[in-house]
Amino acid sequence: MTYPDKERFGKICDEHLMTSMHHGSTDAFNELYLRYNKRLFYYFYRMLGNSNEKAQDFLQDIFVKIIERPQLFDVNRKFSTWIFSVAHNMCKNEYRSMAVRSKTTLEDHFEDYAEVNESDIQEMKLTAGQLFLEIENLGEAEKTAFILYYREDFSIQEIGKVLELPEGTIKSKLYYTRKKLTGKFQNQEINK
Repeated sequence: MTYPDKERFGKICDEHLMTSMHHGSTDAFNELYLRYNKRLFYYFYRMLGNSNEKAQDFLQDIFVKIIERPQLFDVNRKFSTWIFSVAHNMCKNEYRSMAVRSKTTLEDHFEDYAEVNESDIQEMKLTAGQLFLEIENLGEAEKTAFILYYREDFSIQEIGKVLELPEGTIKSKLYYTRKKLTGKFQNQEINK
């Protein structure tokens, strides 16, 4: 992959990059890939049972779709909301095709959430591990809302567009998810 000219493409908004890509610019595609590949990988990884292989496959598939049919993007929409809507729909389709959703072994990715203080590293691993296990037990919509809100910094309105749900429903899902996770951790602290 060739890297795009940062001077030329680094300051162009996602929506204009998609327009340039539609007109054949490979540099525009490369810039979009650089901006979104890690974020989408993380999303697929969390949504698809912490599977590196599936996350890589889905990441490749989503970018192939963008290359093959850039005209599907409506330039009047926000690109990040659109691309995560596509990613969410890909996950929903995968859930439908899976007979049983298997649980996988938790991997240690707590670094994504906090800077590590050497004296607290074991505590953080335990807490992050527990958090990831609890997130894994959430329903599809709750998990998506949680990841998009806390990891991707999406607004309630943007999450509503991705999930095709009213803003009030998204707020409710986030509230009850936070309450559930907080309750789990409070109960564990009491039981220590």
